[in-house]
Amino acid sequence: MNKTLLLAASLFAAVSTPALADTAPQHTFTRDGDTYVYTTQQVANHTVISGRVLNTGDTFRLSVRGNRVTGFSGRREVSFDVPASSAKALASSAN
Repeated sequence: MNKTLLLAASLFAAVSTPALADTAPQHTFTRDGDTYVYTTQQVANHTVISGRVLNTGDTFRLSVRGNRVTGFSGRREVSFDVPASSAKALASSAN
């Protein structure tokens, strides 16, 4: 569970470039020896983060609504809050 929370926190910290209209650029970061590749997409009233861990092949899909994050990482269901400023930065990068 700690690794999942670190993953999500890292995703919010790593978002830095806005998405283009028709293509969602891939973002990449490495944490604790694992490399993560993901995209963000604005869907209706939430942001979807989808990706995988290159080292293990595990996938994740997270949905951010306001400052609430829900979804799956590997085969585990996750649900947690993030600071409003982080959620806002993520949502603006997916536009």
